[in-house]
Amino acid sequence: MMLRGLWKLTWIEIKIFMREPLGAFGTIGFPVLVFLVVGRAAGRNLAAPSLAANGFLRVGLPVLASLLIAVSSVLSLVTIISIYREGGILKRLRATPLRPQTILTAQVIVKLILTAATLALMVFAGKRYYPIGIHVPWFGFTVALLLSTLSILAIGFLIASIVPTARFAQPIGAAILYPMIAVSGLFTPVDSMPPVLHALARVLPMTYAVSLLEGVLKGDAWRAHMGDVVALVVVFAVCTALSAKVFRWE
Repeated sequence: MMLRGLWKLTWIEIKIFMREPLGAFGTIGFPVLVFLVVGRAAGRNLAAPSLAANGFLRVGLPVLASLLIAVSSVLSLVTIISIYREGGILKRLRATPLRPQTILTAQVIVKLILTAATLALMVFAGKRYYPIGIHVPWFGFTVALLLSTLSILAIGFLIASIVPTARFAQPIGAAILYPMIAVSGLFTPVDSMPPVLHALARVLPMTYAVSLLEGVLKGDAWRAHMGDVVALVVVFAVCTALSAKVFRWE
């Protein structure tokens, strides 16, 4: 019964989400567009022999696009939860036979499904339009991305638990999440950052997500990144526990 209700609610949420063109483009289309536009521009303008150029195209750009997928999913989640709370929808859903955990789990499943779908679209578009051939362990990369997204979604739930209104949900979420990308080690190695930024990067989940995603793309064994996996799991557990305590249904 619970699984049936979870599936139905998940399907309803997907249909509701796809009815909003701007939200669907921001979550699905924008990361793919960034991947293609930057990749094609870099492929034309950067010298072919450049190791730095090839390294960015093969590793940095796919990781950046993947982080945008995760962040877009989180911002969408924060906005939807805030709208539902402000409109009294969460309160009414809580009054149904569905358990509160089922209602919130449906939102997470929707975002994970959209993350996987966006990644698949990025792979398809990349094979057709990307300027260079790339061999990527897609299964391992997909697992790493879903793990990273799940950890970042937990942060989104914590933000959604305390954001007062839907009007401030997305700006607050963006102000918290996008700076994480800047200090994640994607653009500048973490060890070369000033001491304050270095310490900040070490406590942010985005740093470990970047390390894991880059490692998988480079062909590293998973055991070499168990520290990243553990860090992402810890972030998920801590943020989930905190959001369970402070989450407001109305």
